[in-house]
Amino acid sequence: MQHAGLTLAVVVLVATAASCEKTQAVQQASTTSTPSATPSATPPAPAASSLSARGSSVPPEKKSVRAWRDAGREITWKYSGHAVGPMEVVVTIPERAKGGPKLPVLVALHGRGEAHKGAHLGARGWVDDYGLNRALERLTSPPLTKRDFQGFVSTERLSSINRDLRKRPFRGVIVVSPYTPDILAGEKRFDDALPFAKFLVEELLPRVYKETPAIGTPAATGIDGVSLGGRMSLLVGLARPKAFGTVGVLQPAFKPDDTAELVRRAKAAVTKNERLRFRFLSSEEDFFLAATKRIGAAFKAAGLRTETLIARGTHSYKFNRGPGVIEMLLLHDRTLRSSD
Repeated sequence: MQHAGLTLAVVVLVATAASCEKTQAVQQASTTSTPSATPSATPPAPAASSLSARGSSVPPEKKSVRAWRDAGREITWKYSGHAVGPMEVVVTIPERAKGGPKLPVLVALHGRGEAHKGAHLGARGWVDDYGLNRALERLTSPPLTKRDFQGFVSTERLSSINRDLRKRPFRGVIVVSPYTPDILAGEKRFDDALPFAKFLVEELLPRVYKETPAIGTPAATGIDGVSLGGRMSLLVGLARPKAFGTVGVLQPAFKPDDTAELVRRAKAAVTKNERLRFRFLSSEEDFFLAATKRIGAAFKAAGLRTETLIARGTHSYKFNRGPGVIEMLLLHDRTLRSSD
C-alpha cells in the first residue's frame, strides 16, 4: 500500500529471535580496554568478520519464541526520500484482549553495528540481533533465570526482579524500532540528532498513535537505546522533552567531558516537562562506564529525576540480549502507565 513518500508492509513473525553472537564493539587503538579508562565517544563497529553484506554471519539462535510469535504481530514501515535518509521502522505489538487496555510505546534505538548494516537490517537490530522477542516472551512467563540474562546478573538482582514480577506482572509495551543513523561519524555534534528527533516526534510517533493500540500520550511514551542508540535517545529526549515520559540509556556513547553540556540541556528540558525521568544503565565491563556514572550522578545532583543502574557484563551483543533488553523493557513497562 503506497502513501505519500512511504510504503507500508505488514509482516507476521515467522522467525526465531536473535542472531549474531559477536562482541558489539572493539576498543579503538587510542583507548585502553579497561572500563575505567576515558573512552572515545565513538563506539567502534563490530569486527569486519562479524558482519557480511547481508548482515550477521553467525547462524540464528535455534530457541523457539513460539509463545510470543503467536501472541503478537510485527509491522514494518518503509520511508523513502526522507531528510534522515533511507528509513525503515519495525513495530512489535503485543497481544491484547479485544477491547482491552491500550499500551505504552517504547522507541528502542540500536547500536552502531546495526547502523552500518543499512536501514532494512539495522531497523531489525532489536528483533534479530538483541533478542527482543525472546525477552518479551520470558517476561510474560516468569520466573526469569540467569540464562535469560546471558549469565550477566547477580543473585540479588535476579531475585528482586522476580519478586517484582510476581507482584506486578509484565503487561507489555509497543516497541518501535527505527533505523538509527550514525551520528558519531565526523564532528560528533550533539545537534546532529535534531533531524532524527524531528522525524520521530513529528512523523513517526503520530503514526504509531494512529495505527496501533497505543495509549498515545507523551507520558505513556518512552525512548531508550544502546551505545550509539543510547547517545541518540538521550539527545532526542533532551531536544524534545514534551514528547516523552521516560528517557533511558544503555551503555551510552558519551565521554566524561560531555557531562556539563548534557546537564545544561537537561535542566532546560525539565522546564518544559517537569515530570521527565531519566535512567542510566551501564555495566561493570562497559568502556563507557566512567562517563555513564559521572553523567548520571551529575543529573541526580542537579535535582533531576534520575536513576543509575550498574549491571554485570561487557559492551557486547551478549549484554544486549541479556540485561540490556530485559532491563529496558521492565523500566518502560513500569514507568509509562499513569496509575503506577
